[in-house]
Amino acid sequence: MERVAFVIVDLAGYTALTEAHGGDGAATTVARYRDLAERALADGARIVEQVGDELLIVAAEAQAAMMTAIAIRAAVDAEPRFPGVRIGVADGPVVERDGRYFGPALNLTARLAARARPDEILCTATVAGACRDMPGVTLGDLGALRFKNVPEPVVVFAVISEPPHRAGTALDPVCRMHVEPATAPATLLLGGTTHYFCSAACAGSFAASPESYLVS
Repeated sequence: MERVAFVIVDLAGYTALTEAHGGDGAATTVARYRDLAERALADGARIVEQVGDELLIVAAEAQAAMMTAIAIRAAVDAEPRFPGVRIGVADGPVVERDGRYFGPALNLTARLAARARPDEILCTATVAGACRDMPGVTLGDLGALRFKNVPEPVVVFAVISEPPHRAGTALDPVCRMHVEPATAPATLLLGGTTHYFCSAACAGSFAASPESYLVS
């Protein structure tokens, strides 16, 4: 067995994006997202698997995994009219066979990514301990959380620094892309709230059935 660190990244709102912009639009977004992720890989980190919008990255050690996670978030954050990402980071002993990895650390990484909010990075205590003194990394202790099919509670930390470019952006309620209010292609006022859209098509879908997109 060997010890590695995993990063799992997926696009927040990918299903909504596909429904709003179709397969071609989603494929274009995912291709750009993959390119951004590849450019953001730290030394010792590599993408080993992609399923739809989910990327599995393996790093030799926790700091490389964290550097990669932060760099991917920053790169995606800087893209105009782009979804956010949800990221989980964990490490531990694994078995590798024919390029595929097996072990609790991988399963836990997937649970962390699924629990993360858009633009949030969640990690385990061991990763947090290894990365606590990294420049620019501020960690918040979320306490012990329970995850499906994980027998014991897991102490989870979040990278609490916010992506710099997301401040002031609005979320298209249809496709879940971040848009700049000042340059949004379309807006609609409903019930005293202005909604911003990445395209006239998303605005039209919202106008036809706002209740479909405002469910919390």
